[in-house]
Amino acid sequence: MPLKQPTELVRKIEKSGYYPALVADVLDIALADETVLAHLVHGETTFDMDTIRRHLSVVVLTNSRLIFVHADDHGGDEEHGDEAHGIATSESVPLSAVRSVMVTHVVSKPEKYRPGALGRELTLTIGWGAVSRIDLEPATCGDPQCEADHGMTGSLTADDLSLRISADAEGDAALSDGVAFAKALSSMTAVAYRR
Repeated sequence: MPLKQPTELVRKIEKSGYYPALVADVLDIALADETVLAHLVHGETTFDMDTIRRHLSVVVLTNSRLIFVHADDHGGDEEHGDEAHGIATSESVPLSAVRSVMVTHVVSKPEKYRPGALGRELTLTIGWGAVSRIDLEPATCGDPQCEADHGMTGSLTADDLSLRISADAEGDAALSDGVAFAKALSSMTAVAYRR
């Protein structure tokens, strides 16, 4: 593994067990010798029909950029053939281009919420304008008896990267890492906007 990456980041990539040498090399190219200020390593398993697919996301913050490395399995399909393939992609985004950092906290029994607890799950959504999601629904006038067509209404949401982290599934440390990264990214993007 490259030594340019912080020891803790290298340890988390290795612990993921998901093509660690490939992921570290792809990240090393994207870093281009910049110093890592904060990082988040997030593994996810999905089920697609009869196929189990693994995904690994590594998000890194430097002084000037947000770097995202995503690795996943392919194979057993027309595009990649029967042999399994690991595909790792990196994306580098200037901090000044990050438009939004949204953190959604899921808190059970909010009436019993204790300050600082922040729940057992969060979703970190980062938008920089490459991907947007449009949610549309029929518009209404508020009259439940009205059958007129009022057109559509909706919202446009930046959705370039969304990571769901659950303490129950991934452990308390994963949730703490997610909160720490969200804080660091929010702070750095605020600085980038002031420049």
